[in-house]
Formats: sequence, structure tokens, C-alpha cells
Amino acid sequence: MKFLKFLLVGVFFGIILVKSEAVSWYRIFEMFKFQSFHMYGIIGSAVFIGGGFLWAMKKFGIKNITGGHVHLTPKEPGFIRYILGGTIFGLGWALAGACPGPMYILLGTGVYSMLIVIAAAVLGTFAYGLLKNRLPH
Repeated sequence: MKFLKFLLVGVFFGIILVKSEAVSWYRIFEMFKFQSFHMYGIIGSAVFIGGGFLWAMKKFGIKNITGGHVHLTPKEPGFIRYILGGTIFGLGWALAGACPGPMYILLGTGVYSMLIVIAAAVLGTFAYGLLKNRLPH
């Protein structure tokens, strides 16, 4: 019962993504073909709002749910790993027509072919777990 609020927020967020067409394969296809600003607007808004919240949390000392201060661990600088990782993620996104979050939303809307995509994502995550010590991080 204590996690019910998180389930409700997730369902509400899923409804927002469906209604805004952010999980629409056609909208994603338009984005990758640079034919529509719709998805770039949604993604850009999320980055802007997320950045604003992080700034406000640091500026006003807002604490997280456990009462501690929000701490962002600096990443090691690198170019190749981000280009390679982004390319793999983008290819998967383009082939599947959905990024990881919307896969479950699409399954909930009755797109049962997403079961194949979810299975492939789980398999890819498992493969990464096996290979992560050999990859350049």
C-alpha cells in the first residue's frame, strides 16, 4: 500500500505521454526524419524543467525524500563513449519505435508486439551486465 502513490503517479504520467503522442511511433518517426518539432519540444521541455528543478534544489537547499542533500556525481570526461552509447540507444529507439519508458506504456495500451521489444531490452541489459567490466567506462 505504501507504494500506491508511485503507481498512481506512473499511471498519470503514462496517460500524459499517450495524450501528448510522445509514445506514438509516427511522432518518433517524424522526429528522426526532422519533419516535426513535436518530440523535440517535449524532450527540450523535459530537459529545461529538469535543469530548473536541479538549479532550484541546489540554490535553495531542498532535500531529497530521505532528508539528505541532492548530490550529483561528476562524470569522467569523454567523447567516444557518449557518441557510441547514444548511437546504440538511438538505433534501438528507431528500430523499436519506443525508448525504454514508453515500451511499458505501449504494452498497457494494447500494443502486444512490445513484449518482443521488452524481452530484447531485458536481454540487452543482461548482456551489458556480463560485458560491463570489458567495456570502456
